[in-house]
Amino acid sequence: MTDIPRRAVSRTAKLAALPLGFAGRTVLGMGKRVTGIASDVISAEIQQRTAEQLFSVLGQLKGGAMKFGQALSVFEAALPDEIAAPYRQALTKLQEAAPPLPVASVHKVLAEQLGPDWRDRFVEFDDTPAAAASIGQVHRAVWRDPETGVSRSAAVKIQYPGAGDALLADLKQLSRLGGMFRAIQPGLDVKPLLAELRERITEELDYELEAESQRAFAAAYADDPEIFIPAVLSASPRVLVTEWIEGTPLADIIREGTDEQRNSAGRLMATLHLSAPPRAGLLHADPHPGNFRLLPDGRLGVIDFGAVARMPEGTPEPIGRLLGLSLRGDADAVVAGLREEGFVKATEPIDAQALLDYIRPMLDPVAQEEFRFTRAWLRAEATRLASPKSPAFQLSRQLNLPPSYLLIHRVTLGSIGVLCQLEAKAPYRGILERWLPGFAPVA
Repeated sequence: MTDIPRRAVSRTAKLAALPLGFAGRTVLGMGKRVTGIASDVISAEIQQRTAEQLFSVLGQLKGGAMKFGQALSVFEAALPDEIAAPYRQALTKLQEAAPPLPVASVHKVLAEQLGPDWRDRFVEFDDTPAAAASIGQVHRAVWRDPETGVSRSAAVKIQYPGAGDALLADLKQLSRLGGMFRAIQPGLDVKPLLAELRERITEELDYELEAESQRAFAAAYADDPEIFIPAVLSASPRVLVTEWIEGTPLADIIREGTDEQRNSAGRLMATLHLSAPPRAGLLHADPHPGNFRLLPDGRLGVIDFGAVARMPEGTPEPIGRLLGLSLRGDADAVVAGLREEGFVKATEPIDAQALLDYIRPMLDPVAQEEFRFTRAWLRAEATRLASPKSPAFQLSRQLNLPPSYLLIHRVTLGSIGVLCQLEAKAPYRGILERWLPGFAPVA
């Protein structure tokens, strides 16, 4: 594959058609399965071909399109098993792999970013990428510290040439799907959400900014017994060199991990996402399995800090307070708090008890001392919230998502998707009680 900006017209056409094809096939499958005739109409071979085509198109386009695919791969846990099966393997590949950049292009970027003598900075450099992300790929190397001469095993993340233009083009295309979001939840004010999403995602193009975030995380979790953040060794706008970490990817644990590994990974993921805002003033905002490793010593290794939410004041206190009020059944106080934060418009009349009934099942994971996330639980919630005839669906049409909560919402949903893939059991309520401001223990 050559540099990303080529064949822009073809790229745009592929991306524009992709959601229609995927959504159309998926909805067709769901609809026919509900009526009981899908197995006679849609063959496994056709669904497998669709999955492979989805992976191929998203993987080649990279950029925002691949981010879209990575998000889908997290939420496949919400689909009924017979529908998700053909897509699961192909979508999960997007979390760890994509077609590689040619070696000559890799060397060109290194020379531009590290200087013509870039090879002198490495004892070894593997031209074959070890992993790929949405806007770059990672190579394994041995880095030589320019001051001390000490060598360290390193991960070298190299941004695809033209990734910025491609990402912005993808976001423009994806923004045209705003009508789809309004169809799902008409109360959403889509424009400010898309503006916030664009601003946050384009930050990922700046590897120096990513290095700054990773250093902040590393400082906050230095010598932590549960969370490990690799050190930043060198940073330039399009090349980031960090300490290499060994461990078992969460994708492998999802596929074949033991109960102990699953539960430990789930507990540590929840701990990271809830503790990072008060400890680092940041939230790791890209919770897909490719960004986490379970280390041999039991710690959770975390990589890729391009997507972060800056939260210098920590997690907003209303989140914990409103969670507690919901669990205690104070419907009027919950509605008042949601109005104040912008989730319910000031002029929108709403049934307080109905809203509490809408929220309450989502809080099962923290309503008890321990909870096991499962695909079945997520599918049941997805069905309850997405069925047009259900009271929950009708009530959701009156709700809004404030832009300031966009990344928090995205991380929460993404993390839940991964926890359900892991089927992880852990004391999630206790983790909230420790790290979430305003969340009082529930009697």
